[in-house]
Amino acid sequence: MTAPGGVGGYNRSCCSASRYGTHVPFVNPFPRSVRPVSTPSPPPDPARPRRADARRNRQRILEAAAAVFADEGLAVPIDVIASRAGVGVGTVYRHFPTKDALFEAIVVDRFDQLLCRVDELSERRDPGEAFFRFIAEMGVLGTEHKDLIEELGRREADAPGLKADVKAHLEAAVGRLLGQAQACGAVRKDVDVTEVMGLLMGTCMAAAHIGSPNLVRVLSDGLRPAPPP
Repeated sequence: MTAPGGVGGYNRSCCSASRYGTHVPFVNPFPRSVRPVSTPSPPPDPARPRRADARRNRQRILEAAAAVFADEGLAVPIDVIASRAGVGVGTVYRHFPTKDALFEAIVVDRFDQLLCRVDELSERRDPGEAFFRFIAEMGVLGTEHKDLIEELGRREADAPGLKADVKAHLEAAVGRLLGQAQACGAVRKDVDVTEVMGLLMGTCMAAAHIGSPNLVRVLSDGLRPAPPP
């Protein structure tokens, strides 16, 4: 027999259970006085806007420094970079303790990009065309970025560890490009990668100084094998 007010002894209207004909009132295990209280959300972290501002300032400093170094070389003072970035000199030093540290951050990124480009060229079917394409592109790059050419021309002993490591990888990649071009007879065999890089850096500096990209073409002609007599 069905219990009054529900099915199977459960009285929906009074929220009571029925067992063996005895009605047991339903008891809420959480009285109002001890019910769990939701934990309030923590207040917003005031450091977050500061961190975002710091990231934006760092990016502005890097962009300004890259432009200034490219135009004026490495001798430019820090206050010029700070002014171009729209920040104080102290802000620059908080992110980069020295001008060398700032320059290293820029140069390492550029070296990485240049290394990727050399790797792309080394995969071309014509090694000679790939090598001379690299020479031509370096000529353009050298006239636009004096700082990069100055850094490539520095002695390895004068470069901090990270830059020296990236430069070594770059020179090894150019060496492979040169070797492939020499193997197919597109480049004379009596030069090595150190000589080629030295000639290229000197030519780029001279081209930037006198404003003549034609010097790079003259260099390329000098690296080709002599025509047979």
